[in-house]
Amino acid sequence: MIRFAERRPIWSAIIVLAVAVLLWLIFAPWPQGLIDVIGRKKIFLNALFNGITLGALYFLVASGFTLIFGLMKNVNLAHGSLYMLGGYLGYEVADATGYWLLSFVVAFVVVGALGVLLQVAVFRRMEGQDLKQTLVTIGISIVIADIMLWIWGGDFYTIQTPTWLSGPMELPLITGVSRRTGEFIYLKYPIVRLAILAAAIAIGIAMWLALNRTRIGMLVRAGVDDRDMLSATGVRIQRVFVLVFAFGAGLAGVAGVIGGTFQSVAPGEDIRFLLASLVVVIVGGMGSIPGAALGAVLIGLAEQFGSVYAPTYAVVLTFLIMVIVLAFRPQGLISVERR
Repeated sequence: MIRFAERRPIWSAIIVLAVAVLLWLIFAPWPQGLIDVIGRKKIFLNALFNGITLGALYFLVASGFTLIFGLMKNVNLAHGSLYMLGGYLGYEVADATGYWLLSFVVAFVVVGALGVLLQVAVFRRMEGQDLKQTLVTIGISIVIADIMLWIWGGDFYTIQTPTWLSGPMELPLITGVSRRTGEFIYLKYPIVRLAILAAAIAIGIAMWLALNRTRIGMLVRAGVDDRDMLSATGVRIQRVFVLVFAFGAGLAGVAGVIGGTFQSVAPGEDIRFLLASLVVVIVGGMGSIPGAALGAVLIGLAEQFGSVYAPTYAVVLTFLIMVIVLAFRPQGLISVERR
């Protein structure tokens, strides 16, 4: 941060000012003039938290995608289908057993096993052939989507939230002042969304530490840079890549359970989350976990604030962010340095 401030003092001042304004909008009571212009503060705060929690969901999908696509250079356009499969599996497990947490385990294991099959049967045979990988995984995505449509039909499925995560939590954020008593009114927000946000932050930190502070992370990065040299040292790089691919696919399955919990699972969600993952990876930077987190939050906030304040242009805002990033920083907001 100090280096960034020294190199770009103007941008640093703009960022500090923007953060100060945002903190004032969040914590301070709004004057009537601002309410007349923007609307009720409660709507603003709900859009803000909905955008952040939606960004957490996008991050869980895109973090697996950035490992597979951004870091390992495997073009897996069936990633959205893995997300949707995880959601359906999570619904079936939670509905049959009543254990919400068990659905995460089953989705991670089953979808991760499918990821292993894809890596061994498809990507290992087409290493470095991006066009073939793209075409084959598009075909696989269509086949998986049709199989899921055949099994589960075109209905919407929602995974029931466990009782210990049901209901809202009162946050220390003022949304207004009661005209009758003069007391502050505080924001109430669903506990399950806050729990999912906390889990996404924990997973993101663990992934960053694993990639940058552990031996397996060193092997993955070294294998991407120079696979032949690493193999010559006796490391079974293919086994490492299979494990990373399985983990990335398993994360997509876990994200499917989360998406099915506070949204729903239905045909078409695979395309939506595949596009979201692509945009997040492009905006954040390929192979970067912090970049995926930043990109996911930006896209989530753009979608939610767009749907509230500019419904007609909500989709346009998402792709506008991507266009601006590609125009001024094509490597992404947080690029991965190769040594």
